[in-house]
Parts: sequence; C-alpha cells; structure tokens
Amino acid sequence: SDFLGSLFIQERPKVTEGQMKLYIADGTPQCVKVLAALELTGVKCEIEAVSHEERVVPHLSLLESPVLLLPDGQHLFSPNSICQYLFDISGQKATDATNEWLEWEATSLQPAVLQSLHMVALQGKRVEAAAVMKEPLKWLEQSLSKKNSSFLTAEAVSVADVVLWAALYPLLSDSSFDVGELRSVRGWFERVGDLAACQAAANRVLHGKGVEALKTFLQKHPATQTQRRDSPTNATEAEVAEHVITVEEIEEAAQIWSEGLKSSPAVTERKHPVLPQEGKRNVLLPSALPYVNNVPHLGNLIGCVLSADVFARYGRLRGWNLLYICGTDEYGTATENKAREEGLTPQEICDKYHAIHADIYQWFQIDFDFFGRTTTKQQTEIAQDIFWRLHERGFLLEDTVEQLRCESCQRFLADRFVEGECPHCRYPEARGDQCDKCGRLINAVELRNPQCKVCKETPVICSSKHLFLNLPKLEDELEQWLDKSTSSGDWTLNARHITRSWIRDGLKPRCITRDLQWGTPVPHEDYKEKVFYVWFDAPIGYLSITANYTDQWEKWWKNPQQVELYNFMAKDNVPFHSVVFPCSLLGAQDNYTLVNHLIATEYLNYEDTKFSKSRGVGVFGDMAKDTGIPSDVWRFYLLYLRPEGQDSAFSWSDMALKNNSELLNNLGNFINRAGMFVSKFFDGCVPEMLLNEDDKRLIAQVRWELKQYIQLLDKVRIRDALKCILNISRHGNQYMQLNEPWKKIKGGDGDRRRAGTVTGVSVNVACLLSAVLEPYMPSVSHTIRQQLQAPHTCVSAMLQNTGTFICTLPAGHRIGAVSPLFQKLENEQIEVLRKRFGGQQPEEESVKAKAPSSAAETKPSAGAVHDASVNVNADPERAKQLTALVAEQGNKLRGLKAQKADKSVIDDEVEKLLQLKKQLSLAEGKNPEPAAQKGKKK
Repeated sequence: SDFLGSLFIQERPKVTEGQMKLYIADGTPQCVKVLAALELTGVKCEIEAVSHEERVVPHLSLLESPVLLLPDGQHLFSPNSICQYLFDISGQKATDATNEWLEWEATSLQPAVLQSLHMVALQGKRVEAAAVMKEPLKWLEQSLSKKNSSFLTAEAVSVADVVLWAALYPLLSDSSFDVGELRSVRGWFERVGDLAACQAAANRVLHGKGVEALKTFLQKHPATQTQRRDSPTNATEAEVAEHVITVEEIEEAAQIWSEGLKSSPAVTERKHPVLPQEGKRNVLLPSALPYVNNVPHLGNLIGCVLSADVFARYGRLRGWNLLYICGTDEYGTATENKAREEGLTPQEICDKYHAIHADIYQWFQIDFDFFGRTTTKQQTEIAQDIFWRLHERGFLLEDTVEQLRCESCQRFLADRFVEGECPHCRYPEARGDQCDKCGRLINAVELRNPQCKVCKETPVICSSKHLFLNLPKLEDELEQWLDKSTSSGDWTLNARHITRSWIRDGLKPRCITRDLQWGTPVPHEDYKEKVFYVWFDAPIGYLSITANYTDQWEKWWKNPQQVELYNFMAKDNVPFHSVVFPCSLLGAQDNYTLVNHLIATEYLNYEDTKFSKSRGVGVFGDMAKDTGIPSDVWRFYLLYLRPEGQDSAFSWSDMALKNNSELLNNLGNFINRAGMFVSKFFDGCVPEMLLNEDDKRLIAQVRWELKQYIQLLDKVRIRDALKCILNISRHGNQYMQLNEPWKKIKGGDGDRRRAGTVTGVSVNVACLLSAVLEPYMPSVSHTIRQQLQAPHTCVSAMLQNTGTFICTLPAGHRIGAVSPLFQKLENEQIEVLRKRFGGQQPEEESVKAKAPSSAAETKPSAGAVHDASVNVNADPERAKQLTALVAEQGNKLRGLKAQKADKSVIDDEVEKLLQLKKQLSLAEGKNPEPAAQKGKKK
C-alpha cells in the first residue's frame, strides 16, 4: 500500500536480525516513525546518523534518510515500508486494516502535514496551517469515534498507530496549534505518545524543539499544494502532490517506451458462452438486480450496473476470463401493485419494464454478457432445490409470526411497503425490513406508527405460519468463511462494517416465506399458498440468470476453487449478500461459489434532496438520453463523483464545471491538439522522435500514473483511478505548454525536429489515454483510436501486468481525420435542465395572479422574514451571494448526514437551508413555494 516502497523493492527479502543498518538524520520528521517502530519491535539493527547533505546511496542522488540497508545490499527507502518491514520480521504481519491506514497516511495525511509544517515553521501561519489539517483530522476523528478499540486496528498498538502518530507528532504536540476539540484523535494520540518507544524516537530526532527542529529539512523540501487522492478535484483546485521520479525510473521508462509493440498480445474476440478456463483468472461478476417496477435513476446506475461495467471492461482488457451478468428482479408485492396501477397483469408489467431497463442500460453502454430476469423456469428449479437441501439438512424452522396487513388494500404488506419510526434510532422513515439511518434489520411489526406506503392507512397485525432460515445454526460456519473472504478479498470498508455489525448484534432466524401470489412458489405441501421472500429468492436470480445464459452454469456457480466472485451493490444490500445469501448457500452444502470481493457504494443524492419519480425530482435513466448530453459524459460525471467513502450529490452546475474543465479543457484539449499538430505540421504522419531529458521525464511520469491506475482498478478503486487518467492529460498539457511545438515548427531545423519529437510523444500519450479511458468512456475511447488509426493491440498491450507505456504510433504512422471530442455545456443549457428536473413548478398564471401591483408594496424591511407568497423585484447581486450561501449550507447538511448527526441538529440545518432558498427565490424575482407545502402529507 505504500507506493514509494513498491517502486524500489518488489519482495521483502528474509534477513537475520542484527545484519541491518538504519540511516537517520536529525530534524527529519520521517525518521521519528522508523525509530519508534525499531524500538517497539525490538529488532536488532545498527543506527547511523547522517547529515542532510550526505548521500546514503551514492548512485541515487534524490534519496535521503531514513534508509534501511539490508544484508544483501538492497535498500528500503520508503519510511512506511521500513516500518512495515520491521513489524513483519518481528512477527506482527500486515493486515488489510493496517495497509489501508498506511495508504491513507502516505496519500492523504502526509502531503497535508508537510504543507502545514511549512506554514508553521517557515511562514508563521498557524491558523492557515490548521485549516489545511482540518479535513484529514476530521476524517480521522470520525473513524476513531466509531471504534471500540484503544488503537486504530486493535487493542494493541500496530504499525498504523506508529506511522500516523509520528506524522502528526510535530503538529499535535504543539499546544498552540489549534485544530479544535477532536476528542477521539486527542485520546488516541496521547495513548500512543505514552509509549516509551515513541517518546524516545521523538526526542532523538527533534531534541525537544518541536517544529523548530525541522526548519533545515523543510527549507530543502518545498511543500506542494495538496489534496486527498480520493477526493474530487477540478481545474481550479490545487493538484495532488507529485511523485518524485528517480533517474533510474526515467531511463527504464524511456527504454521500455522505445521498444514499441514488438511483442504485443493478440486481441481475442469474446466467444459465448464464456466459461471458466484452466490456467486463467476466472472472474464472475453479477451486478445487484434492479427491481423491475422502478425506472432506475442515476444513483441506481452508479451503485450497481455502471460501476460493475467499468470493472468488467477493465478485466477483459487485462485478459481476465470474465462473465458479467445482471437482470431484473421481478417478483414481489411491488410488482403486483404496479400491475394494479397500470391495469396490467404482473407478467405484463415485468415484460414492459424489463424492456425499459434493457434500453436504458444499452444507451449507457453497459456491456453485459447476459441481461436476464427472475421470472423463469430456471429460477423456480434452482430456488426450490436450495430450499429442499436446507430443509433436509435441518436449517429451516417453522414459526407463527405476526404480520402487517392493510385492510384498505386487502393484502399482507411486503416489508418495503411499510414505513414508520425505527424502534432503535427513531428515524421516522424506516422501511419494514431495514432502517436506512442505523442500518439495523427490522421486523415490520416493530415499527412505531406504521403506514401502508400505497394508501397511507395504518395496517393491522395478523398471525400467519412461516418458514425461517436458521441463521444462528449457520453462524459459526459463516464467521469462518467471512474471516477468510474479508482477509483475502477486496471488501469495501462499509461492506466490512455493516457485515460485522450484523454478526456483532447476533444473528436471528430469518423468515423466507411470504403471503403473496406473485413469486417463486414454496414447494412444501404445508406452505403451497405461499411464495419465497424476495431476499431469499432474489440473489438466487444470479444463478438462474446464468443458467438462462448457459446450461453449463454450474461451472461458474459450483466451482469456488477456480472462480473469483465479485458483487457490486449499494450499501443497503450488503447484509443480504454477506450474511443471508451466503448462509443459504453454505447450508445447501453443494460446493457453491461464494463472494470473494464485495463492493458497496454509499448513496448518490440529487442536488440537496432525494430522487423522486412522482415529484419529478432528479434524472432517471429513460430521461438522460433526452438531455442532449452524450452517454459517455454521463458515465464520466457519475464515476467522477461515485459515492465511495460517503454519500455524494449530483449537481448540474458541478457537472457543467467538470465537463468544461476536465473533459473539454484538460482531456479533450490535449488529445485534439496532439492530433491536430500531426495533421497540420507533419502531413498526418507521426514525425521522428529524438528523446531528450524532458521527453523521458514525461514518459516516466505518465508510466507512473498508468501503474497507479492499474493498482487502483485492481483494487476496484474506480473513482481514484479516473483521477490518474486526468493526471496523465494534465502532464501532457503542461509538456506541450513548456515546449511550444507551434512556435518551434516555424524555426530552424533543430527547432522543427524538437517540434516533431514533442508532437510524436504527445500523440502517443493520447493513444494511451484512449486505452485507459475504455472502461469509463467506451465511445470516446473508440473515437480517439479511430482518429489516430491506432493498432488493435495497443490497448491490451499497455494494460498487461503492472502497466506498460510504449510507443504504439511510431514515426511514419499515418493518423486519420481529427475532430473535437467534447462540447461545452453552456450555462443557459444547464439552467433549462436544472428547472426541468427540479420538481413540479408553480403555474405561470398563478405566479402572475399573486404578483403585487407595485414594487413599493412588497419591499421588505431590514431583517424581515419574507412572505412566501409575495413576488419581489430581482436583485442579481443579492442572488449571487445567496447562491453561494445555499451551496455552503447544502454542503454542511450533507456532511452532517454523512456523520449521522442527531435528527434535531439536521432538522435545524434543513430549516436554515429552506429559509436561504426562499430568500434566493425572492432575490431572483421568483415565487418561492408556499410555506404550507412544507412537510409531508400524512
């Protein structure tokens, strides 16, 4: 997880204690963590103090202490790698949790710390420095506050504690450095600091002088404006700290680049059916099944099918043998109700909406191997087979349960058609099966003040006999499997947390039958009037959809030795995929393939509210294509703000900004200029390239970003990998601006040759961009390669192994016609779309009818609360100020929701936001919504 260490040594060698030598320098902050780790682990090692000017490794001029010399002559240069190595050989092996903390420290915390240290030590700007640390410390506070352990990963101190503590020590040990209360951070910081090893390390390096001791080091290491690698950026924000490229990396990158496409792999066409193959990486990738009765909105798309599509396309480019399947989940009360609403049978509703889903996904270029459905013969056969196997092995229980029945609708209510107050956290809009706020499972009868979501009447409680999956009986086997899967696979943090909270609370028997008509019938004679509960039945749809794709489906689903299973979903689906469905398959005892990697997103909201088809709020899949915005741009923006660590919100103004800055001015500008220069200055043929140091450095920088892209996507960090693509084109734009080929082409022979080299290198970077864009923007990727007439093998060649940036368009290669890739999104266009998808607007006539006879009658007094029914003259300046205040308040509110703040606090901030929006409407000369419309109808 520590990027720098991996560049220099690929495998840690085994050495005997006492044979190593550690070089340190006074006043070098990174030495604190290494010395503390050495003391804590008890590893025997010679220590030698060197000056800041002294080269520890003679042939590498850029390297400084700390450096660990190993007995075989190799070196470890990265402080985090050294710390991890010391813990490893002392018997304290790395875990997923410690690796994640070390990665966060290296990519997010350390750059912010370095910038803050510069401000404090060299500029005396303590307030500004504290502001730089605000975001990383806030994130650390939130993480620590959720833990029950004394340290970051356990009750005992780990390498993660040492590394983070040492990074923060120069700042947090200074009592005058004010970063707020931060109780959890302060408590943890003091616990680690009380360790004698940590105190001794800090004293040895800083000599009790704190930040003052770092001045010499800081003067030699200029701070780069930084921000977290995993947070969105735009063209006006500070860029991520640059990776320091060594001389060796530069030469190696240039050498590999010059070798070209000589030994590129052949392009293999996909042949159906895709089946597991010996000796290949076999990846089974089902995306969570969307409900058939709903038209998917943007949040549904990014949470499941779009994220899975990026990974599927990437895996195929990497040469994996991959099967991507999905389909519509078609059984249940929701379908019955939708059929009644539209005057159709349930099957007709399924047929209608299945086609709508398929059309939407086709427009968004979702490249399924097969898109099926659950209303099939195979679904019934496989679900009933699993049921009987569970029954025969004693994993089912019978019990009489109380259910909610709506007398008005004359039916038992499915869990998702009941809403009320959560019995655990008092959230007022909890569903009948789960609370979205606290995440806990609920029996619908436990809800306080329940309501039928169809007719809003209060349901009554009735008794009915049902079958239950005996989860407690399977708990031990489940925990053994979970330990193995979560330690060896890539599970997102929210998936781990949600699953563990379920296990921690203790598993209870889970009902698997329902009193409905539309569903997979229960084959037991005593329950022939019932159907399977959707969360027992629906995940089995993955198996049945695969069985509809190929009669050899068991080669995927009963082959855990050869198959890796990835699941993509939103966080509310996690417990059913990590606990309930695995228990069904474990209990069936039929060698089923279980999930290895569980990838869950948070929620995507729309502006400052939720998507609502009935209220006309938000963009739904069938509407996106009518906006005039290409599907690739939609894909890009949704993936750019993919809600990975916390909820995020779609914003029209932000979409326009990202399109115009990142796509048009950054990515499109670079690719178009590179191609146009070849066409205009070199008659459409790639010119000869004579590389100098600037060219080689660019090639090395691009190669490093490519390697990061592959490392990140291998770990399913989709949003972060997209930033690497934008960094590549940013490097390319800077390279062009620095070398100015449009000027040099007008000079002498030397200048013309230089212009040719810069143009040739740039058009090859553009070709690489087409490769890395393929999973994200497939049409744009194809268009770039078409314009460049790039070889078919270029994409797979550059994405093999750890990433290889090579010259795919050699001198003499002829490109095709070049044209712009993106169009600007104009403010007027965005405003039209914002209004169109912002909900039902008051009628123009009613606004006019309410308009006063004169402006004088409506002029509010200073500080007065505006009457919501009054329209006033527009005030553009005031509107501008209020727009900024509304945006700021919206961000504050989203932050509180992400932190799961008390409802009373959130309600207060919601009220403030509503008042600001009213004032904004008045300042814009519009009629704000009447106050009487606020709140929900009961």
